[in-house]
Amino acid sequence: MTTTDHNVLDVEIGALTGGSADLPGYAGRPVLIVNVASKCGLTPQYSGLEKLQERYAERGFTVLGVPCNQFLGQEPGTAEEIAEFCSATYGVSFPLTEKVEVNGEGRHPLYERLVGFADAEGHTGDIRWNFEKFLVGRDGRVVARFSPQTEPESAEVVAAIEAQLG
Repeated sequence: MTTTDHNVLDVEIGALTGGSADLPGYAGRPVLIVNVASKCGLTPQYSGLEKLQERYAERGFTVLGVPCNQFLGQEPGTAEEIAEFCSATYGVSFPLTEKVEVNGEGRHPLYERLVGFADAEGHTGDIRWNFEKFLVGRDGRVVARFSPQTEPESAEVVAAIEAQLG
């Protein structure tokens, strides 16, 4: 069994504000999991992610932001600072998890399951940069992976989300 055969929603991960992020609660819903950072050239993608959240939330979709400080220290903030930045700067309403590592020996189990899935160019393995995106289908399995440079509202991301929403 490869990592892509696993349900990624049965992994335990904390919420940014404390407690559990309750990934099993997303079962039956498509989820776009994105490693995020507040001080990155790609940080404006928060705006597009929020627009996806607003556009599709009523149909059961959610974005799940996963703060990570592994790329040039571009997410140095505390949980409170991250939450304040996301809310005040981009009006983020989608859930955020605790800050985790997505690569290396300390890679969070959620990312252990995600990184085995290939994107359209065939890339598998390590997360390349902030804002790499994984679309998880209703069954909890990864159905698409998008590079950090792929804008959240791009045609390919929107088509993949709509295909999962039916």
